[in-house]
Parts: sequence; C-alpha cells; structure tokens
Amino acid sequence: MQQRTLGRQGLAVGQIGYGSMGTAIGYGPSDDQESIAAIRRAHDLGVTHFDTARMYGWGEGEKLLGTAIAPFRDEITIATKFGIETDTTGAFLPDSRPEHIRKVVDDSLRNLGVDSIDLLYQHLHDPDVPVEEVVGVMQEFVDAGKVKYLGLSNTTPENVRRAHAVHPITALQTEYSIFERGAEAFFPVLEELGIGLVSYSPLARGFLSGVVKPRDQHAADDFRQFIPWWAPENFDANVEITHRLTELAESKGASLSQLALAWLLARKDYIVPIPGSRNPDRVAQNIAAAELDLTADDLARIDQIAPNGGITGPTA
Repeated sequence: MQQRTLGRQGLAVGQIGYGSMGTAIGYGPSDDQESIAAIRRAHDLGVTHFDTARMYGWGEGEKLLGTAIAPFRDEITIATKFGIETDTTGAFLPDSRPEHIRKVVDDSLRNLGVDSIDLLYQHLHDPDVPVEEVVGVMQEFVDAGKVKYLGLSNTTPENVRRAHAVHPITALQTEYSIFERGAEAFFPVLEELGIGLVSYSPLARGFLSGVVKPRDQHAADDFRQFIPWWAPENFDANVEITHRLTELAESKGASLSQLALAWLLARKDYIVPIPGSRNPDRVAQNIAAAELDLTADDLARIDQIAPNGGITGPTA
C-alpha cells in the first residue's frame, strides 16, 4: 500500500487506515475473535494505522485492539483519544480537565499494552477548558516519551489554529465522506499549517457500504437510529443516491464502498480514511479501494449525484 504523510512532523502511514469503533460500540453486537481477525487481515494487506478511543467501550475497545496488534505492534501506528465521558443519563459530555487527561492517557497506555501512543487526539472540544491548556497537558506526554504526535477531533478550524500555536498538530480527525462534506471547511487551515486529515465514517456510517437497511432493522441503541440519513422521510432518497453511485462504481469494476474510499483519496493527498469493519472479507474489499483510480469525469459525476452530500431533511 502506498504511504501518506500526516502533518509536517513526519508521521507516515498507509493511505487507508482502520477505525475500530465498531468492534466495541455503536453498530450492534460484535464478536471479539472476528474483530481481531479483521484487524490482523488489515495488517496483512498493508494497513499500518489503527485508530481507537477510550470512549469505545470505555477501554474495552483499546484492550481488544492492543490484543490484536500485539504480534506486530512495532510495524504500525496506533491512535487513541481522550475527552468524552457520560453523565448519569448516559449522555456524552466533553471532559478535558487536565487531571482527567493525565489519568485517561495513562489508562490508555495500559489498555493498549504499549509503551507509547503514536497519535493522541482530544476527542471532543471542551468549552470549559481552553484548547491551549489541553494541548499543554498533551505535550507533557510527548516530553515524557509516552506520545509521539498530537491531534484534534470534532473541533473547529479556529481551535486547530490555536492548538497548533502551542504544539504542532499532526492530524485532524473528523467525519468526511461523499455524504458528509463539512470537513471541507478545514481545508484552508490544514493546508496553511501542514496538518493531515484522518477521515472517520468514510462510508457514511454504513450508508455507502453497499448494504444499507432501514432504521427499524437496527437495534434500539444502534447509532443509526439517531442519524438523519436513516430518518423515514430521508431514507428512500438517500438509497436512490447510493443506487446511482453504485452504477458508476460498477462501470469501473468496483463496489460502492471502494468508490467512496477512492473519492476521499482523490480529494487531497493528505487525507487518510479509516473505514472500520468486523468482517475480514469486507476489510479486504475496503483496502482494495487504494487501487481504484477515479478520473476527473468520475469525480464530477459523483458531485452531480450527491452535490450536497446525503439528504438530511425535506429541504436538503
């Protein structure tokens, strides 16, 4: 697999990574052994960047990833995140208090079974803690040799700029796909400061996987219950978009998911998508997207089919 460089600090990774959230939360029941097999298949096929977070099972996702990558830890890079907790109702809340960061990062090192984390993100902006203070605490781990590179996730362009003034930011992680284009607002600051973009949910949380089911066929706690693309008033129109994209993909001998990933790779040379799958065969299919070349006409056709991304409301 070809390599891409995230940031100006020299973090080189395979151009497609692996996102492990689904191995722990969010998308229905999972089988740990199958998840481990999927992660190891990704490595066998050239993936070198593996992403997790404390929030993914409150450490259980990190433990599973640590088990899976143990045989080849020195050959890959690991990213994890801090900064999200829950209240008594189970609602997600930001928490980047300095003492909390220090505890969570040390916990993550133990959960992963590693001496250092390659890329550490603040998972969610905390309005109660200035980003400069957050990055200052993150830098403590760099100075101690426990973290190599720093990143931000789910934030704003202004916060990226402020954080980078304290310590170089290597990567921004944000949602980006044919269906979700908000990440493009970050392009100017990323290019000015030389920061990479790691795209999570590059298959639109499964809508661009080629296998999409209505909301009522997912478990009550499945993330897709709360995403407007699956809302009854939007679902059929979004499915029609995927049908048209699939026609284009098939004309190139590819699947819908491969088209979606190849689109991201073609957007900017500093973008690394991190699709996640618990199925080893699906992992292999995703990775094969790195071999799909899209022409200027292909890219224009995709923009014609989904000019504003996925449909999220009656007027979208």
